[in-house]
Amino acid sequence: MPDFIDSTDYLNPKRPSRRGRFLVIAALLFVAFIVARIVLSDWVDLLWFKSLGYGDVFWKTFAIESSVFLLSAAITFFVLYGAFFLIRRSHHADLPTNHAIVVGGQRVSLSVAPALRVISLVVSIAVALITGLTMMSDWPTLALFWYAPHAAGSVTDPIFSRPLNFFLFTLPAWRMIDGWLLTLAIATCAVAVLFLVITSGSRSLDTRRLSLAPSPWRGLSCTAAFFFLVLAMTVFVERFELLLNHHTLFDGINYTDAHITAGGLLFVAGALVLGAMIAAVNAMRESRVAVIVISVLPAVLCYGVLTVIGWYVANFVVKPNQLVREEPYITHNIEMTRQAYGLDHFSQSEFPAEATLEAADASHNQPTLQNIRLWDWRALQDTLRQVQEIRTYYDFPDIDIDRYVLNGKLSEEMLAVRELNVEKLPVSSRNWINEKLIYTHGYGITMNPVNGFTPEGLPNLLLSNMPVQSTVPGLKVTRPELYFGELTNTDVYVKTRQQEFDYPQGQANNLTSYQGTGGVALGGFARRLIIAFDRGDLGTLPFSDDVTPESRLLMHRNIRDRIALLAPFLTFDQDPYMVVGDDGRLSWIIDGYTTSDSYPYSTHYSLGGDSVNYMRNSVKVVIDAYNGTTTFYVFDTKDPVLDAYRRIYPTLFTDAAKMPADLRRHARYPEGLFSLQADVYGLYHMTRPEVFFNREDLWTVATETASDANGQQSVQPMQPNYVVMKLPGGTQEEFVQILPFTPANRNNLIGWIAGRSDGEAYGTTAVYNFPKTRLIDGPQQIEARIDQNAQLSGQLTLWNQQGSHVLRGSLLVIPTGRALLYAEPIYLQAQQSPMPELRLVVLALQDKLAYGTTFQAALTALFGGEASSLTASETAQPAQSSAGASPMMLPQANQLSSQLPAELKALIADANRNFEDYQRLTAAGKLAEAGQKLEALKSDLARLDSAKR
Repeated sequence: MPDFIDSTDYLNPKRPSRRGRFLVIAALLFVAFIVARIVLSDWVDLLWFKSLGYGDVFWKTFAIESSVFLLSAAITFFVLYGAFFLIRRSHHADLPTNHAIVVGGQRVSLSVAPALRVISLVVSIAVALITGLTMMSDWPTLALFWYAPHAAGSVTDPIFSRPLNFFLFTLPAWRMIDGWLLTLAIATCAVAVLFLVITSGSRSLDTRRLSLAPSPWRGLSCTAAFFFLVLAMTVFVERFELLLNHHTLFDGINYTDAHITAGGLLFVAGALVLGAMIAAVNAMRESRVAVIVISVLPAVLCYGVLTVIGWYVANFVVKPNQLVREEPYITHNIEMTRQAYGLDHFSQSEFPAEATLEAADASHNQPTLQNIRLWDWRALQDTLRQVQEIRTYYDFPDIDIDRYVLNGKLSEEMLAVRELNVEKLPVSSRNWINEKLIYTHGYGITMNPVNGFTPEGLPNLLLSNMPVQSTVPGLKVTRPELYFGELTNTDVYVKTRQQEFDYPQGQANNLTSYQGTGGVALGGFARRLIIAFDRGDLGTLPFSDDVTPESRLLMHRNIRDRIALLAPFLTFDQDPYMVVGDDGRLSWIIDGYTTSDSYPYSTHYSLGGDSVNYMRNSVKVVIDAYNGTTTFYVFDTKDPVLDAYRRIYPTLFTDAAKMPADLRRHARYPEGLFSLQADVYGLYHMTRPEVFFNREDLWTVATETASDANGQQSVQPMQPNYVVMKLPGGTQEEFVQILPFTPANRNNLIGWIAGRSDGEAYGTTAVYNFPKTRLIDGPQQIEARIDQNAQLSGQLTLWNQQGSHVLRGSLLVIPTGRALLYAEPIYLQAQQSPMPELRLVVLALQDKLAYGTTFQAALTALFGGEASSLTASETAQPAQSSAGASPMMLPQANQLSSQLPAELKALIADANRNFEDYQRLTAAGKLAEAGQKLEALKSDLARLDSAKR
């Protein structure tokens, strides 16, 4: 053995002691730093909650989280450390001790027992902390169990007769606690096996044989008894989860589970309890491995018998008579799924979907016709980014659709907020002062009618520019600054000595200072230091001369992050929308949902990556874009999940009746809920079990042909559309969300649903069924009719070959009178210009298709009997495409030819003849000859261009 190791290193007690003290002090300092970091972060969060008036919400959440953490961590530690201690005591005589090795000529004794004590302590603490954090992250489950009322309600499950609250609140908590205990049971068994291996190895070293004496199995017997008891609890809870199982045809319990599995699992649980008793007796007497094996047998035998019986019943009793056997359980699934998603409140009516012009009743549906949305939101977003961003650091992240009463009429408008994106600031401007003190907010909003176009093909803006300008009396914006939005992802400091950039104005910039009440006051140096440490701004904030004690920190400014921190137990819609109040202030509205995955018998669907089988739009959150004030308004007082949360946080929620009237008028049926309900309704509109079983009347959301930014077309499901329309049988127009359906694997329409948003009808849904005795064209069939129209097809092909590409907007299917009106805008976008222009509007009824360069021209062609035309009229001339001169400009040129020289007149006349021939030949399907005329037309246009120069 080498002699370079000094034996005094092992014999001198001082050096290990100093090393040990150093390690202990370092560990304590590290723990103290982590604790201090958490405490300071929580303190800053508390300041933020208090600034919003929700200090008690913070303390209640903190109390629940800390209680769950401490209780679960403490129990986990004592169970694991106790298991280590008791098992170590039971194996004390067999632990390897006083084994000596020679190091540097010195004899050194090694003992496993002290090392095991340290390992057991460290492992128990680590597992306890991890378990505590895991349980704490799921605190809403335990909070709902503790605070929710557990009295029987009006809804009970048909198998176990348990109330709805049991499945929504009790069962999830049981599952969570059961999973925790099962982890502890497995961990204690692992400890017992570890000691068994160590002691058996020690004895084999001493006796040269593996000792299987009775005493080593006592610890394993105890932990096995604990494991069997927890497993019995797991099996017992699993009985209730049978109502949540997924089967091929439906979700919930089926015939085999109801008659065999549910009762059989009780026998399995009883067998596990019996096995736990056998293992416990084995631990108290002379422990033998054979007894542990015997303790497992009752449960294995019961489970095996249950599996065989279940297999026999499923294959030889149910399968030959599946519909008869499963019918009552299918009925339960249909009823409970419809309740869980609110489909049981859908009203149903018949819609004739007639094909005549008279059925469309245009004269009595003018408000509906004048609010048909021709601006596709993608096209509008691209256009606004070109004409209204003003500076590169502004952006329009989304387009919202809402209704406003302007000039005494209800009209549908499209709104976009101009947010500041600090990522787009010039690199030379990316410094602390600019990002934190000067560039603090976005500015302004645009608003335009859904079908309003200028003669240049741009949106007819009612609100625009900086400062905000309005073209409508009574429509105003008094607070255009946006300190809180969808792109506000950074902290800023306001009310500083540094003035903030408001908006560009000529060669100078307009500056402002924050006048609101939002944010956390920075206060003195010590408070500022703590805030800077928490926000990662320690090197700058405490030493800035621009920051004063009255300055305020605006944090958590992204509206999605903001509400998620205040109410992490809610699920929020992905489409927040902006509202201009009567007082001119800007406010965000976001729909909040309560969800569950344990509604009995209900089918699970995916929502944002999570599996849910219950959903309610119970809350609408309003966020002031200037102050950041956040208010949660309750819109569904009958939701049991929200009722439980209101018991936990009585001050977080406000009754909907207290919502300001100007904001309440803009509450709408949320898109997220409507889309999920549409998916569910496609299957669960079938309420008869035999129809459901055979899937005879399965519906799917209709599909349409859509264009991406490059003009590439693809087929995709239609998105819900907000429209202003008069529902069949209604007396006035209202704001609704509609979506058409087709039969599965078919293109013809079968029905449509409408989610209502106005007045007393808010939150209700109407379903309209089309006649099944005749074919009703679906969106894909209308798209095919557009493509098959020779003149339209030729023109679209021409546009796609002239350095530009065609963008087809969303095809709208709008019930009008007793008919269906189809509308699709078609845009032209030049390759060198990112701004699309509206060039055609296509309208169609069941038996007629019309088009024009403007909506009025297409409407006149459809209802007025005039011929459809690809040329612009004198009164509504579309914008010239940047791709080059368009044939649609020739009629106007003809009107001006009388003022031109004779040579130019002849060229214009020749160009007109070639264009007319091109249209005639295209309509006749003679594309080869039409191509020749097109080439002649191009030659005429080139000669005209040369003559002009």
